[in-house]
Amino acid sequence: MVKNTFSSVFLQEEKEKNQGSVEFQVFSFTNKIRRLTSHLELHRKDYLSQRGLRKILGKRQRLLAYLSKKNRVRYKELIGQLNIRELKTH
Repeated sequence: MVKNTFSSVFLQEEKEKNQGSVEFQVFSFTNKIRRLTSHLELHRKDYLSQRGLRKILGKRQRLLAYLSKKNRVRYKELIGQLNIRELKTH
């Protein structure tokens, strides 16, 4: 798992400020997703963890969709900092 400097800085700043912000929630979901992904590489048949991963992915996707509608600049910054792909638009 790759730890970037943004993670630690963002984690410390946001914990003090606002844990309910969309950015912090997406950040924590991303950490959970990366942790579960590495777990599933070892345990391929852990179907309960696969289900949990899909649920977290859906939550993160909905939060990112909300953020992209409300504030496109913050969305672009967050996508770049967390190194995740942009949402597909319908």
